[in-house]
Amino acid sequence: MHDIAVPRPIARILAVPALDYIARVALASPFLISGIVKLLDFGGATNEVAGLGLQPAPLVAAAVIVTQLGGSILFLTRRFCWLGAGVLAVFTAIATLLAHPFWVFDGPDRGRQTATFFEHVAIVGGLAVGALFVNNARPHR
Repeated sequence: MHDIAVPRPIARILAVPALDYIARVALASPFLISGIVKLLDFGGATNEVAGLGLQPAPLVAAAVIVTQLGGSILFLTRRFCWLGAGVLAVFTAIATLLAHPFWVFDGPDRGRQTATFFEHVAIVGGLAVGALFVNNARPHR
């Protein structure tokens, strides 16, 4: 099987120093922003968690903040990118099942919830790809 050559302009873009980091910042940004917003408005974060039926809401809200911020920080490192990706992927999978159960909706709401659900599935895939690229970019010992 032959490798397919990457077009030169694309290869140049992919060779830009720190492009992998910039891409990981973009992928981590929803988690970073959400974690910061929740930290600054802990009451709102607690109400959001309570609205999903999770108790004790303050403890769960704190765990969400730590997960979002801690997972993002790990994801942005080279050494622990894989761990941050895993933390954020598991968090996203659980949060998506809890917050976007499209199967219980009807009409236009079902369509919106389905789209959001699968956007979150795509984020999980992006986290995996990010971890794979960083892992494969490092020299193997």
